[in-house]
Amino acid sequence: MSGSQEGTVLVTGASRGIGRAVATRLMADGLQVVNFDIAAPEAVAAQETFVQVDLADEAALREALARTVAARPITRLVNNAGIVRPAGIDTATRADLQAVMDVNLAASMACVQALLPAMRAARFGRIVNISSRAALGKGERIAYAASKAALHGFTRTLALELGANGITANAIGPGPIATELFERVNPPGAPATQRILDTIPLRRMGQPEEVAHLVASLLDARAGFTTGQVVYVCGGMTVGLAP
Repeated sequence: MSGSQEGTVLVTGASRGIGRAVATRLMADGLQVVNFDIAAPEAVAAQETFVQVDLADEAALREALARTVAARPITRLVNNAGIVRPAGIDTATRADLQAVMDVNLAASMACVQALLPAMRAARFGRIVNISSRAALGKGERIAYAASKAALHGFTRTLALELGANGITANAIGPGPIATELFERVNPPGAPATQRILDTIPLRRMGQPEEVAHLVASLLDARAGFTTGQVVYVCGGMTVGLAP
């Protein structure tokens, strides 16, 4: 697909981890990337515009979005930024729930709203929301799992509301992906890490580039008849679990 795309895509949280792999892949495919993140990447690429913004700050986010869409039309969006507040039901707080909802859902909604005028004008749009297999349920992730399950409802409703305008909306639910963050919490070779690997039918961790490949596919102009779907990139972990 290299070189087959053109235009600009907004990717939130594109400075590291899965978001960085997504940005790198999309730039390789010929797209310009606008990266909204609270921290800068190690190096800003030639095809990248970095916008420093805290996605939990609604006023700052909407101001950054207004400046960005005034400068150029954007018809592709990847809502990747997310935060986790690990806690079970006994210890989770309302503040935990509000924090994850602000970034994982409310910021995604603000980004869609800002880009919709350009998408509607072009009668073309691609929205990809990065969810998690935790949306199906995961211990010690009560607020996070709730936010990602909400993102699925958001995605499906977008698909219904925007389909007549040529705009698709889909979600991707990664399973265990070998990012720096994951490996910091789950060191390679540790017994707990091995237990995770033993639950994956492919018996290995996923790579950020494998998530990025599916993102790129769903953003492609040729992916116009796939919408309202949640696709898990999980090595088979959700087989028999996902609806």
